[in-house]
Amino acid sequence: MYLSCSKKEHYIKDFAVIEDGKKKSIDIELMYENNKPVLRGLKLFSKPGRRMYKGIQELKPVLGGLGLSVVSTSKGVMTDKQARAAKIGGEILFQIW
Repeated sequence: MYLSCSKKEHYIKDFAVIEDGKKKSIDIELMYENNKPVLRGLKLFSKPGRRMYKGIQELKPVLGGLGLSVVSTSKGVMTDKQARAAKIGGEILFQIW
C-alpha cells in the first residue's frame, strides 16, 4: 500500500484502515515539524474522466527531487523514483511536495 511508502518519505505520521460494516475508510495523521505541516502542496492529475499516463522518459523529479509523484504501474502503486528505477511508466495519480 502506498501509505506505508509515504510514511518512509516522512509526509505522514501514521494511518489506520477503519472498517465500519460494509464501508472502509482511511484515517491519516499528517507529519508536523515545529508546528508546521511537512506537506506543503498537492496536485491531482488523473481523474475518472481524464487519465494521464507518462512513459519513463516523461517521469521527471518534482521540484528538483524535493517532492514526489505517485504512479500507478503494472507492478503496483509506487513513487516516481521507484518507477524510474524499475524502468516503467504508468498513470500519474498526484504529486506532493
